[in-house]
Amino acid sequence: MPSHRLSDLPNGRLATVQGVNAASGEADAQMLHRLAELGFLPGEPVRVLRRGPGGREPLAVQIGETLFALRRVEAECVEVSVP
Repeated sequence: MPSHRLSDLPNGRLATVQGVNAASGEADAQMLHRLAELGFLPGEPVRVLRRGPGGREPLAVQIGETLFALRRVEAECVEVSVP
């Protein structure tokens, strides 16, 4: 299955977390650790519900049964697979 970034998923698309890694120079170890603590762990189902004004930030994301608002740089760190 090809992998994608959470930030690239269209609204409503279901995916599975494959991992969390630094996708840009803005990401740091603390951000990656925070995402893991929030539940962005391999095997977890995830869905982008909607985006902020103009299709930008923040991204409303559902991981399991919990909703989060992520910045684009955070969403770019979450690698997902789409069935």
